[in-house]
Amino acid sequence: MTVTVEKGARATRKNRHPGPRNPRSPHPRNSYALFLLPGALAALAVIVIPFLMNTAVSFTSWQGVGDPKWTGLANYRDLLGDSEFWASFRHSLFMVVAMAAVPTLVGLVLAAALFDYIAKHFGTRIAAILRACFYLPQVLPIAVAGIVWSWILAPDNGSLNALLKAVGLGSWQQDWLGDPDIALYSVMGVMVWVQLGFPLVVFMAGLQRVDPQLYEAAELDGAGWWRRFWHITLPQIRPEIYVVLTWCTIAALKVFGAVYVLTKGGPGGATDVPSYFSFTTFFEKTQVGYGAAISTVLTVIILVLSLAFLKLQTRAEDAEEGART
Repeated sequence: MTVTVEKGARATRKNRHPGPRNPRSPHPRNSYALFLLPGALAALAVIVIPFLMNTAVSFTSWQGVGDPKWTGLANYRDLLGDSEFWASFRHSLFMVVAMAAVPTLVGLVLAAALFDYIAKHFGTRIAAILRACFYLPQVLPIAVAGIVWSWILAPDNGSLNALLKAVGLGSWQQDWLGDPDIALYSVMGVMVWVQLGFPLVVFMAGLQRVDPQLYEAAELDGAGWWRRFWHITLPQIRPEIYVVLTWCTIAALKVFGAVYVLTKGGPGGATDVPSYFSFTTFFEKTQVGYGAAISTVLTVIILVLSLAFLKLQTRAEDAEEGART
């Protein structure tokens, strides 16, 4: 028995030290690291170092010229009592509804309808054309889309007010972007139009990998479109739903271009969001340290939400994998 144990130990040591490698043998991990190195350096130069510099500036009082004055956590204490800062975050929640919740729900229904109904009854070409039409706002520069929508929503000669007057609904005419009570909802409507194409395309791509036999079996069992959507489509494309919600929520929290082009945060701060509030504080009020504190808080919130979404997605995938085994 002792001899057997000694032989086993020698075999283990031999396996742990296999000897010199052939210099021509492949080293996959080292090869992958070389490919990742440019991306890591770019992320370090474009993301990590600017974020650390911005965080350092947030602990100072600085007008953008001269030497910054170290103030510690003073900017963050001021943020806690800044009503404009909290109002901008409340507006961000409305943007999350407009850019994440509504496009995801509508995109799900439209993707299922195009894939499961339009493509079968009218042909895949019609479905592809409709998909391209829905995705078109995504490829338009946000400045162009914003200018077009500012013409459409203009109070005097805008297309929307002209249409309402033409159909006998002149009493519904509004100053869509100039009235503080409805300006935020007008911007939300524009952002739904802009954002809808992204979830639609992702969900239609996800539906391509769903086994068609599931739908055929459901149809043979007499399941209608809604039951197939609820019991087959939704569970099968759950990973795509997580990705879309994460991506769109992050986009909503850092939205800037549309607000800048349409309303510039107005009227009276009714459409101000944290990114635009940080921009005006940073460049127009020249309170560089305070603006840096706003952007730092926004970045931390986005990171926390992203990690939470990834954690939920991983947990759901583990639970699904466990149910299969």
